[in-house]
Order: sequence, then C-alpha cells, then structure tokens
Amino acid sequence: MIGVARLATNTDVFNAIAEPQRREILTLLTRREWSVNDLAEQLNVAQPRVSKHLKVLREVDLVTVRGDRNQRMYRAAAASLKPVHDWVITFEQYWNESFDRLDQYLRTLQQAPPAKKRRSHGRRK
Repeated sequence: MIGVARLATNTDVFNAIAEPQRREILTLLTRREWSVNDLAEQLNVAQPRVSKHLKVLREVDLVTVRGDRNQRMYRAAAASLKPVHDWVITFEQYWNESFDRLDQYLRTLQQAPPAKKRRSHGRRK
C-alpha cells in the first residue's frame, strides 16, 4: 500500500471534522453560542479535552470565539465547511442515479405477478 501524507489536523477542514467529538461540538455550536464549560458538561467530557477540540476547530476557521466577561463564547462558522460541501455534492448524481435504479427495480417487482407457492412433499421434522 502506498502511504499518503495527511495534512495536519489544524490545517485541513476534512481532518478537523474527521474526529467524531469535534463534529458533535460543531453541531452544538450551530444552534447557539456555548462556553467551554457548558460544552464539556453537555458532552460529559473533561474541559481540557473540549478546549483542545475547539482549538483545532478554530485553527481551520470552523469556530469563532468572543470574550464575554469571564468566559469565552464559541459559535460555529459553518461557511468554512464549503470545501466539504463542494466535495460531497460531487456524489449527488451518483446517489440520484442509484435511487432511480432502485425505484425502477421496486416498480418492476410490484408489477410482476405473484410467484406460485411450491408444495412441500417432504416430511416435517
């Protein structure tokens, strides 16, 4: 297998969102602003771990932060997900064609006459 170099997590949106907990944090941040402590409590995760995830998300511009007196408030900056959207959208035609084929197959099954049941001549155990 040929080794492929990966970009650092903090420089590539794809790598940043590859981690499930970061995706969960990002989802929460799309709904409203959260502090680190509130996120940690909501996710039942230690605050330093949430802070590390937020740092990665901030470095790829997926999160904005603003100071609010004694705490920082975080919010999603979803516009930075555009490269992910642009990549995923390339599969739209594939999925549409796949669902069209499935739909056609299901119609064919519905139009087919019902199969006759075969009688069993063997003994039951």
